[in-house]
Amino acid sequence: MSETSYSVLGIFDTPNALMAAIPKARAAKLGTVEAYTPYPIHGIDEALGLRKSPLGGMVLVMGVLGALTAFGFQYWISAIDYPIITGGKPADSWEAFIPIMFEVTVLFATFTAGLGMLLLLNKLPFFGHPVLSSKAIAGITRDRYALAIEAESEGFDSAAAAATLRAAGAVEVEVLPAPDRSPFLTSDFILRTLGGIFAACLVAGVAIYTLTKWFPLLKPMVYMQDQPRLNPQKASAFFKDGHGMQKPVPGTVARGFLPTATGTQEASATLVNPLPRTQEVFVLGRKVYTNRCEVCHGAVGNGSGSLTAAYGAKAANLQAKQFLDYPDGKIYWAIVHGKNAMPSHAPYLSDRERWAVVHYVRALQRAQNAKDEDLKVVTP
Repeated sequence: MSETSYSVLGIFDTPNALMAAIPKARAAKLGTVEAYTPYPIHGIDEALGLRKSPLGGMVLVMGVLGALTAFGFQYWISAIDYPIITGGKPADSWEAFIPIMFEVTVLFATFTAGLGMLLLLNKLPFFGHPVLSSKAIAGITRDRYALAIEAESEGFDSAAAAATLRAAGAVEVEVLPAPDRSPFLTSDFILRTLGGIFAACLVAGVAIYTLTKWFPLLKPMVYMQDQPRLNPQKASAFFKDGHGMQKPVPGTVARGFLPTATGTQEASATLVNPLPRTQEVFVLGRKVYTNRCEVCHGAVGNGSGSLTAAYGAKAANLQAKQFLDYPDGKIYWAIVHGKNAMPSHAPYLSDRERWAVVHYVRALQRAQNAKDEDLKVVTP
């Protein structure tokens, strides 16, 4: 097939003339007969012998497949792999699957309609059809009607096709060259595309980085400076009392801040350690003491902790007489509320852990006192 004999295009002035020419062009059996019109013409598909578009069937099949896929995945997750009873309903309640099934059905059907139409039926991304570069294309898209006889094999007779179209009533005839069907995705094209994408991303990244450095407060990069907020002591018309800071709800306690039964350390002297002196309690107390207290109070609670010593400070010596005489409740109060530079451990320790630490501190004190008494006996 030569370059100038791929297709012959005949131009008609009216739709009736086009419809009358179609049977004559098909009867000549010179090649594939195609019609190009500015708007749909009733009956032209039957006249050209075109079968009904398979796109509807393709969409139907893929839509059903999408619904079954969504149902299968949800059934496997909800009823087999990780069954959860919700609202007393069976794990395989299919009614809850409908929204996802609908979405996946639409997803499968939409992609099938778009990609099937473009890639399978319209043969894209081939954009080199000869009719698009013909002289008659401007009229075809407005008010002219074209009938083309396109080559099916190497032996296409363009002269006979032109004569057939003229005999069928074509007012103009144009011979079209064969399209360029060279490979679309060549290695050079791919490399150039990737290079262009990389260059565009690099330029965009550098530009955005430079703009953020030059204009750090340029919207939307305001770094939360323009966020709506209310200072604690600022008046507010939103609340009935007119204050921005609201008091806690009566009868409630913030999570992790359960207060002691007494308000002051002196008053807490009446508290009694509710935990028994068991091995389990001492193990818990030693664990919490090692993690929370030993860093400042030292291994035996004598105020020689490495952290405070490094800063030239000295934590309270738990072996001092005042701490030996402290009731358990006062030590517990200090753990909950903090003491001097000691922070409060209330948000991090449960009530059981706090009392376990008190037991362990008492055990350390007794052990240290026993050691001191032994030294007094052997010292001359």
